[in-house]
Amino acid sequence: MSGSWRIATGAARRTDSGENKGAAEAAALFLLLGLLVLLLLLAACTPKTNHNQAVYMLVDTSGTYTRETGKAQGVVNYLLGTLNPGDSLAVGRVKSRSFSEKDIVAKVSLGKDPLAVNAQKRAFSEQIAAFTQSTKDSKGSRYTDITGGLLQAAEFLNESQAGSKTIVIFSDMQEELDYKTVRDFPIKLDGIRIVALNVSKLETDNVDPRRYLDRLAWWQERTRLAGATDWKVVNDMEHLDRIFKKAG
Repeated sequence: MSGSWRIATGAARRTDSGENKGAAEAAALFLLLGLLVLLLLLAACTPKTNHNQAVYMLVDTSGTYTRETGKAQGVVNYLLGTLNPGDSLAVGRVKSRSFSEKDIVAKVSLGKDPLAVNAQKRAFSEQIAAFTQSTKDSKGSRYTDITGGLLQAAEFLNESQAGSKTIVIFSDMQEELDYKTVRDFPIKLDGIRIVALNVSKLETDNVDPRRYLDRLAWWQERTRLAGATDWKVVNDMEHLDRIFKKAG
């Protein structure tokens, strides 16, 4: 009798042990599945980083600065080389009044197919070549509306919804407006980097260099107050890589 009881008791213990082990494994599996679901939900809720970039280049076509527009072709070709599928580029002119879609000389949003992207870049470069050729020997506009160009550029960049937005200003940065054009109001350049490129010195700057320095300081303050994330001047055309280097 006692032997039978011990056998029964041992069998019961083994049964209880097996059931406990199975329950523990089931609980561990359930916990693992719960953690997996939680991780998937967190991944779905986490905003994805937008790595696309958009660049808008303003080319000054006013006054004597038209002589410099031939250099713009090299800048555009450099910018095209930095762009990846999904990125955007536009070139607009600065003239007497520049806040208009009609002043966008060329624009492109690159696709995903590498072969198609190369064709897009080549066509864009050819458009700019035609533009610079027709501009450098022509009479420039009488006035220079840089602020209007900045507003047009910001509109394009914001519509692109790119993660990185840059305005390159190819100009001497001397704004001159006619008496009817109103630009003395706050502008918005939130989240946009500003790069003044090839800021040539005027004859008056040579007489008094403070004019040049004050002009750049004025634009730096204006763009910073407008919310620009960065401001820099790049005058060495042989080091265009500095366009995308952070100031500091």
